[in-house]
Amino acid sequence: MGQRQQGMTFIGLLCILVLVGIVGYAGVRLVPLYLNYMKIARAMDSTAAESKSDPDPVHMRNILERHWEIEDPTDVDYKDIEITRDDSGVQMHVSYNDSAPYVANVSLMVHFEKTVKME
Repeated sequence: MGQRQQGMTFIGLLCILVLVGIVGYAGVRLVPLYLNYMKIARAMDSTAAESKSDPDPVHMRNILERHWEIEDPTDVDYKDIEITRDDSGVQMHVSYNDSAPYVANVSLMVHFEKTVKME
């Protein structure tokens, strides 16, 4: 009787490596987009923390502008952040799409949205 072979063939291994490479390359292309989003979120959180004593939208806009100069995020300007006042307090909101080229004419697009509420 012949012995049964076990294990993965070389072609099977190549297929798995190609799939891991495709997903890994997409991750590498998306990392700068998420780092930029984290800069925006950090600037908004810092502004909220500094504005707790005086949640005036004009004052918040000035603080946000200073944080924007320090963090220096791209794709969104501090003027694009909506600062609104309602009965429950003041909130900052940003919503935007960002994309990164992937292969040839294929791009990866990500939607980011962040809301910071202050009461």
